[in-house]
Amino acid sequence: MVDSGPVRADDGEDLLAGYVTGPAAATEATAVALARAESARVVVLVEGVSDQIAVETLAARRGRDLQAEHIVVLPVGGAHGVARHLRRFGPEGTGARLAGLCDAGEAHIVQRGLAAAGVGAPGSRAELGRLGFFVCVEDLEDELIRAAGPAQVTEVLAAHGDLGAFRTIQQQPAWRGRDEAAQLRRFFGAGSQRKLRYARLLTEAIALDRMPQPLTALLTAV
Repeated sequence: MVDSGPVRADDGEDLLAGYVTGPAAATEATAVALARAESARVVVLVEGVSDQIAVETLAARRGRDLQAEHIVVLPVGGAHGVARHLRRFGPEGTGARLAGLCDAGEAHIVQRGLAAAGVGAPGSRAELGRLGFFVCVEDLEDELIRAAGPAQVTEVLAAHGDLGAFRTIQQQPAWRGRDEAAQLRRFFGAGSQRKLRYARLLTEAIALDRMPQPLTALLTAV
């Protein structure tokens, strides 16, 4: 089924079934994905587990089975982990096809890593895109919030019992009167579990033709 629709509010922790969560999620998720990536045809490098969830959720909505296609989404634990994985899976490693997502602030790190791994020497975002790497304006959470719009995001929060907690953050002195999109980013970033859950929930909720461009472009490229 191409579009499974939004996840129900009573799904609870099933939202994260199959994903590593908890204090050691970053390192454990990398280890789990690495075991599968050794024989992958395509390795998609993303910064964290929330990015992995969004990529895999959108792939499922588009009717794709990444495992059957031998595509592995590998969370590298932050942009500084990209370089060693580019070497491991690039031309001097397993020879897999490489692709990925990064935040705007870390694009230069990815550019250097690609050059060092012998993949290419991109000097611009357009050149990064031709190599299969796509840049989020701030980060993927920011992209998802802007694609959905604050009104839809708060509807999703309400459906999953988190609207009251978000309203509390909005009333905190440091955040009162701030842009609502910025408040939402703060809310999602306040807890790792919340960030992971809403990576899936927002990717489920946004219409396919309004999905963030870097996310759509990545899946089109692979």
